[in-house]
Amino acid sequence: MPKPLFRILTKKVFIITNLVVAVLFLLGCYGYRLFTYERWFVGLLTLSAFYLFILLLLFFIFWLLAKSKWSLLFLGVIVASYQQIIKIVPLRTSSEFILNKQKDAIRIMSWNVAQFDILNYKKSPATHNNMIELINQYKPDIACFQEMVAADSIVDLNNAYYKKYSFFTIQNFELSLNFADEYYSYNWKENYLNSQHFGIIIFSKYPIINRHTITTYPNDYNSIFQYADIVKDADTLRIFNIHLQSLKFSPTNLQYIDNPTIESEADIEKSKNILGKFRRGFIRRKIQAERIKEEIDKSPYPVIVCGDFNDVPNSYAYETIGKGLQNAFEKKGVGLGRTFSGIAAALRIDNIFVDKHYQVNQYVRIPKKLSDHFPIITDITHLTYK
Repeated sequence: MPKPLFRILTKKVFIITNLVVAVLFLLGCYGYRLFTYERWFVGLLTLSAFYLFILLLLFFIFWLLAKSKWSLLFLGVIVASYQQIIKIVPLRTSSEFILNKQKDAIRIMSWNVAQFDILNYKKSPATHNNMIELINQYKPDIACFQEMVAADSIVDLNNAYYKKYSFFTIQNFELSLNFADEYYSYNWKENYLNSQHFGIIIFSKYPIINRHTITTYPNDYNSIFQYADIVKDADTLRIFNIHLQSLKFSPTNLQYIDNPTIESEADIEKSKNILGKFRRGFIRRKIQAERIKEEIDKSPYPVIVCGDFNDVPNSYAYETIGKGLQNAFEKKGVGLGRTFSGIAAALRIDNIFVDKHYQVNQYVRIPKKLSDHFPIITDITHLTYK
């Protein structure tokens, strides 16, 4: 093949590939607008948006080195998706978090605590104790925990399961974390060894004057969310604590994701199984997000939403629940803000959304691997105090 023809064909392949990546990236940024039950696969593009952006950046560098006008494509994509890009990577190089919060500020923590490592407590209490110490170090005024496991206030000490595992009661946590009030929501279907429960909890140093748990079909753990009305001085705010549908990947699924191959019928079945879990997760999170948004819109008070979304920025769930609210990470966070320690480096799936009646003063993600999620904390101040 003549050399000029080879160059022409190579350039055309690069151009077409670059255009395809650009379109897929834009679909990933704005996929929440296209997402339906039938178009659930758009969610895969949202998950891939960061990596598609990296590919676009590499193309941009290539076209610059080649001194080609195709480098302008990258700039055009940036202009078209700027507001969505900064949800993934805020244009901020540093963000200091001051441990001593300012006067009148409210410190809020959200953390998927993975049961506080309670099953390993007898053999190795270090992780559990370190989690308690970390929370006490940052002294949140309000803490929302997901995947909480604890016993009710009064437990049956004659229960063999309780004796075997010696779980903590809610009051144990309340006292060790210096909280004055709490609200624990769980589903009896998810009971953890009889007296113990698996659920979500809101702890508060301020009085809780109203509590509500909402559950929808199929009435499992991810179908439950809660809110509590909390009074601080003359203000009342409604705190939502949520844990949206997880993908429920098995160890085999995770192993296949790390090393994907299509070499046999078994590999094809593995890929179908993973795609099925993605589809189920996207669709269930859509239903859950819409139900949560209904309750947010009913609130007579300013709203704070904390939780494990199990989905990334620009996703349907993220955009639906966050509409009209501020994301604490977007306001004060830096970098990718990864909150889940497994699978991929760009998984910021835990969030704190804040009502616009409040100013976000600071935000921090604490990169200590005590759970499979990293805790996130923000300080907020009511704008009337400014």
